[in-house]
Parts: sequence; structure tokens; C-alpha cells
Amino acid sequence: MTAPGTLYLVPTALGGDPAAVVPSSTLSRLHLLRYFVVENEKSARRFLKAASYPHPLRQVRMQTLDEHTGNSMLPALLAPVLQGQDCGLLSEAGCPAIADPGAPLIRLAHERGIQVVPLVGPSAVLLALMASGLNGQRFAFHGYLPVQSDRRRTRLAALESDSRRFDRTEIFIETPYRNDAVFRALLETCSDDTLVCVATELSTPTESVHTRPVKAWRNAPPWLDRRPTVFLLYTAQKR
Repeated sequence: MTAPGTLYLVPTALGGDPAAVVPSSTLSRLHLLRYFVVENEKSARRFLKAASYPHPLRQVRMQTLDEHTGNSMLPALLAPVLQGQDCGLLSEAGCPAIADPGAPLIRLAHERGIQVVPLVGPSAVLLALMASGLNGQRFAFHGYLPVQSDRRRTRLAALESDSRRFDRTEIFIETPYRNDAVFRALLETCSDDTLVCVATELSTPTESVHTRPVKAWRNAPPWLDRRPTVFLLYTAQKR
């Protein structure tokens, strides 16, 4: 009976040169893999090329795992691994399964007795929290906020209330072309003294991270149009 391969969770560069942000040990393992499960095949091939992947890309096998992939499709993605082939799971968000649809595949791998190995690399969520100066002892990541403006404002008000109640940093992201709408809603909804960190294009040459009270952001809003951004807010408990 053939022993199963290993599912490697391969962090991708958030932008720029992979060699500058992805450890050499991760790139070395990446170079050995010939089968990948990816969120987007075009950007995955672009990442492999930028990471000096040594094999012809036309010979690389890729299958897609995105928000449209149903649970019934997951066993087929792991079939080559159960037959002994190692697999690399590539994300669009830096680290697989963090702000990314990879978690169900990883859970199924555990159920099927497949070894799961996380490799070291950048996570936009953690980099933003590290640089924010906000509470790194208690925090929650909420993914995307509602698209509808009224529901978005309601959600922001709830996050601000939770931050004060639990003394916790609240973290969320948005599709880049909706960044400006989210930021406007944040300024319209939150209190003057609520701290907001805007972490944009992390680990790239155009990286920008700033933490300011809402009142200060109203006087100098950032330029966020189509720039990958992580938002963090924190309202400390009043003592």
C-alpha cells in the first residue's frame, strides 16, 4: 500500500520579490513540489515564476480551491496526495487558511491521515497586528464586512462595542476596490477616540502602516483605492 504524500501549506509573497519575504527553507521545499492546490491559477503561476521555480510550469499540475469549491469536490483535490504525491497549498492571502478558503481541505487531510506541514512565511493579518501598536494579547479577525452600507455600519458599531467590552483589537479586511467605502463607513460610525490602524500593501516597497484616532483620520484620510489593506480598530475600556 502506498504511503500518502504530505500537504505543505506554502505562504506566498504578498507582493514584490518572494526571496525578500519568504524564507529560503520554504522556497527550497516549494521547488520540490510538482502538484499544487491554488486559489487562483494565474497568480499562482506568477508566484512560482517569481520564486525561481526550477521546473517547466506547463508540467506542473494545479487544481483550484476557492470560495466556489464545494465540500464534495475536496476529496478529488487530495486524491493525488493519498496516492503518494506531495502537494503545496497556495493562498492569495499570504498564509494558507488564514483569510483564505483552504481550511476545509486541511481538515479533510487530517481526517484522511495525511501529514500537514505549515511552512514559514508572511501573514498580512499578523504583520498588521504586529505593526499597529494595538492590543496584541486579545484580538479577533472577522474577515470581510457586509457589502450593504447599512449592514456594514451596524457591523462596525458592533465591532467597536466589542473592542471596548472585551479590551480587544478587532481586525478585518476588504476587497481592495471597496476599501474607500469601508473606510468612509468607519469614520462615519466610530467614536472620535477609537484607534484605527490602516496597514496597506504589507511587505512591499509601497508598504504603509499608520495608527491614529478616528478624529485624526477624518482630517487626513489615506489613499486606499485598490491597494490590499488590513484594518484594525481598538477602543480601550474606560477606567
